[in-house]
Amino acid sequence: MKILAVDTSARSCGVAIADKKTLLAELINEAGETHSKHLMDMIKRAFEISCLKPFDMDGFSVTKGPGSFTGLRIGISSVKGLAAATGKPVAGISTLDALAAQVPGTSYLICAMIDARKGEVYSSRYRFVGGFVKKESKEENFLPEKAIEGINEPCLFTGDGAHAYRKIIEVKMGGYAHFLPDAFNIIKASTVAFIGMKKFEDNDMEDAGMLVPFYIRKSDVKKKA
Repeated sequence: MKILAVDTSARSCGVAIADKKTLLAELINEAGETHSKHLMDMIKRAFEISCLKPFDMDGFSVTKGPGSFTGLRIGISSVKGLAAATGKPVAGISTLDALAAQVPGTSYLICAMIDARKGEVYSSRYRFVGGFVKKESKEENFLPEKAIEGINEPCLFTGDGAHAYRKIIEVKMGGYAHFLPDAFNIIKASTVAFIGMKKFEDNDMEDAGMLVPFYIRKSDVKKKA
């Protein structure tokens, strides 16, 4: 099964192509510029590296949120266009699930955090059960202090939200707080590809035409309206 995956949920922009358990191509851009400036060129380059074409794909996967409102729209629109052109299915992937999936096996609780700006984070908690990461709480928008409320055990934090509010977490949790190296705070498109592959195997696909970003928090434009 060949999957092209896209992540545009945060500052970085990532594209990957995977075939079963093999990663055929992966590109990442952390320039911080609008993803629309680079994404299609990155997708084209990924096809060149893998010696494949859009119609060779069995499906597409894309991060659907939470994350950057503009970034999510760019990634989802691009993947929906590819799906419409090829007639192939789409899997929408939670950004928090992708972050948790990148954590090495651990007995600690896992807390994935994405910087939601304005002093807030998007967060959810996970735990390894039987060798697989299982979600323990729904995805919500919190103040950092609220996101860690009630954690009374060793916890491994991941994501750019954990990086941004590390001092607050350490003050509140002391020795219970543990952090991964910065490289783990960036969602890898390859992770999105392999999660998408599992969704396809489980027949957990989405209607490409109905796929929309999962924002959690309303955008400022909607609030003003």
